[in-house]
Amino acid sequence: MKARLQQISFLILAVFIICAVLPIRASASFEISGVCQVQADDGVADMVKTLDYGYAHNTYLSLRDIAMLLKNTEKSFSLEVTQNAVSLIMGEEYTPVGTEHAPWESDENLDISLRRNGFEVNGQKALYYTLIMKLSSGDYDCFMTTTDLAMLLDVDITASFDYSLQIHTKEPFCISPEDLEQSGYFGGVNSVLVGDATTGKIYYRYQADRPYPIASTSKLMTCLLAMDAVAAGQITFEDVITISDAVELLAASDDGVVPLEAGNEITVEDLLFGILLPSSNECALCLAESIAGSEEGFVRMMNQKAQELGLSQAVFFNSHGLPSYTEEPIPVKRQNRMSAEDMFRLVSYLLKVYPQVTDITSLKETTLESIDFEVKNSNPLLYNLPGVTGLKTGTTNKAGACLVTSLTADGGETDHDLIVIVLGAEDSMERGRVSGLLARYALYAFYEGMEEPETGASAPALPIHAEAAVDRIIREAKNR
Repeated sequence: MKARLQQISFLILAVFIICAVLPIRASASFEISGVCQVQADDGVADMVKTLDYGYAHNTYLSLRDIAMLLKNTEKSFSLEVTQNAVSLIMGEEYTPVGTEHAPWESDENLDISLRRNGFEVNGQKALYYTLIMKLSSGDYDCFMTTTDLAMLLDVDITASFDYSLQIHTKEPFCISPEDLEQSGYFGGVNSVLVGDATTGKIYYRYQADRPYPIASTSKLMTCLLAMDAVAAGQITFEDVITISDAVELLAASDDGVVPLEAGNEITVEDLLFGILLPSSNECALCLAESIAGSEEGFVRMMNQKAQELGLSQAVFFNSHGLPSYTEEPIPVKRQNRMSAEDMFRLVSYLLKVYPQVTDITSLKETTLESIDFEVKNSNPLLYNLPGVTGLKTGTTNKAGACLVTSLTADGGETDHDLIVIVLGAEDSMERGRVSGLLARYALYAFYEGMEEPETGASAPALPIHAEAAVDRIIREAKNR
C-alpha cells in the first residue's frame, strides 16, 4: 500500500514546481501572471493562465481554462464567475466565453485581492480562498490553487519531468503524508496527527509529541468539563446564568465574539453553543464561572482532568485559550499548551463519552435563543468535505492557526470518528488546506487500510450514564 502511495506524484509538489515553465523573474508583492501547460488524460493539452500570489511558485490556475480543458471528460463542470462570486456545477458542460487559453495581454504585475470570495459547488456553499479578476472581454475569471482544485474535483494531478501538469480524471485525489514531510510541506506547521478515535489507530504524525500553544482548541476541554457537570447533575442546560463584570469586560474587548452584558442572563445551553460554534471566549469564561465559581477554580479542574486522562504535555491557564498574563510587576505571558498526541487522547475520550457533541459541532449556524443572537460555525471544512462533523478552530499569534477536525467513516457495523489535528499553521487559509489534505488522507487510510498502524494510549473508563446526559440539547440542536 505504501509503495502505491509513494508512486503517486502528488499535487503539492506540482504546486512548488509548476512555475518552472515560466520565465525567470524576481518575486513581487503583487500577482505575477504566467502560463503553464496542462494535459487531461484524454490527450487534450493546452496552456493555462496562472497567477503567482505574492511569492513565486505560489500558483493559482485559471478555472475557465481548466473548465475548457476538462469539457469532454468525466470531470467536466459548468462555471459562472461574477465580480465576487463563483458558481460551479459538476457534470454539466462548460460554456466558453472566448477567453479560454488566450495569452495574457500584458506582462505587468496585477493587483488583485486573494480572499474568500463567494463560492458554490452544486448549489451548496463552499469556502475557498481565490483570486477573481475582470478580463478584457468584460467577463470574470477565477484562479484557484492546484491543491484546492484537485481536492474539489477529486482528481489526481501530477507533474511530469518537463514540469507540465497532467490531470488524471479517472484517478481519485490521493496524497502520501510521508512524501509531503520529505518535501518540507509540514515545515509550515507546528505539528499534525491523523488517526481513528474509535480504535486509537494513528495513521500519521509529525512532531506530535511536542507541546505547542493550542489557542481556542482549549475549549474542547471546557466542553468536556461542562458535559461532565451536566452528567453529574451539577448543572442543567436550562440553568440561567447571570453574566459577570469579568465576562462583560472580555466580551467588550477585541477578542469578544458574543455581546454579553453584566447583569443579563444566558442559559448554559447557549453558552455551550457559543463555545463550540463561533468560539466565544466570553461564553467559555461565563461557563467556567458557573461550574467552578471562578475561572481559577475551573482551571484547576482542567489540569486535574488532563492528569486523569494521561495528557502528560497539557497545561491550562484559562478556559478559552487566549494569552494569559500574570499579575507580577513584569507580567509573564502564558498560553494553554498541549501536544497533538494529547489532543488526540482528549478528543477520543470526548467523542466516546459524549458522541452527541458532533451533532452540535456539525451545525453551520444556530441562534442563541436566550439572548436572540445568531452565530456561525468557524470550521471551514464543514463546507468543503462531506462527512465532517467538527470539531474546533483556534488562533492566536503564538499558537498560529489550529484546527481539530472530526469526520465520520462507515465501518460497516459501526461508524468511526476519524481525527485530523493541525497545530500552528501560518494562517487560516493554510490551516484549512492542510486539514483538508489530511482529512482526505484519513479516509483513504481508513478504507484502504494501512500497514502496521500505531495504537494510541487507552482511555480511562467511561461513565455509563454519560451518553444519556445530553439527549435534550441534541434534540434542540437538530430542531434549530
